[in-house]
Amino acid sequence: MSNLTNICFTVKRRVYALKRLQLQSANIEAKFYEEVHELERKYAGLYQPIFEKRRDIVAGAVEPTEEECEWQSDREEEDLEDLQKKAALEEKQADSAGADDPKGIPEFWLTIFKRVDMLEEMLQEHDEPILKHLQDITVKFSEPAQPMSFTLEFYFEPNSYFSNTVLTKVYKMKSEPDTADPFSFEGPEIIDCEGVSNKCFLFEYDEDLDFTLGTDFEIGHFFRERVIPKAVLYFTGEALEDDESDLDDEGEEEDEGDCDHTVSI
Repeated sequence: MSNLTNICFTVKRRVYALKRLQLQSANIEAKFYEEVHELERKYAGLYQPIFEKRRDIVAGAVEPTEEECEWQSDREEEDLEDLQKKAALEEKQADSAGADDPKGIPEFWLTIFKRVDMLEEMLQEHDEPILKHLQDITVKFSEPAQPMSFTLEFYFEPNSYFSNTVLTKVYKMKSEPDTADPFSFEGPEIIDCEGVSNKCFLFEYDEDLDFTLGTDFEIGHFFRERVIPKAVLYFTGEALEDDESDLDDEGEEEDEGDCDHTVSI
């Protein structure tokens, strides 16, 4: 709320002129975010082959080559010999028992859901057997000249829980200052979402859960901006360390911002 009661009329007029400039700035910022959305859509196409290869490996549709499996961090190098011995022992035991190797990476996405606090808190007991069939999650951005939106697509292997193997949620967005409160604009915001109803917390509102529309929007953004681009790092837990570091940094910034720098005029 503005407080211009203690300044003279001529100065107040100049402040109003500055606010008009501020509104122009907000409109330019809105255009900036529209172009960012177009860049996201463009680069999503470049990421697509990488994500498709990830999906195939997770589902067991392809087996990565020896070269593709080469990966060694400093910490992993120390344990490499032990891991090789353990792998050889497990292979020997599997051969003697006549056991088959697991297909792909079992429960890849379910493991991610369990590792992320925001998702794990919403998991119900009946969700887990459903999410064991989840093979991929993708994001699609709205086409040029269409209203701003993004769609999350959840790909399941055939299962007994539902007939559709692809379930979607569409998040509709707007990137323009609110006419009633234009100076509150901080970038695109989700204004609505649509998705099929299903027996899973991702698609079904449960009155017994503290699952507001705002929470659904937060989850949508989290999938789009973090989980989908860095799925393997959430599976290993490495991305969780980065998230905690980001939260610590935000907390420090908030503490620094607690100082009162207001000036009365």
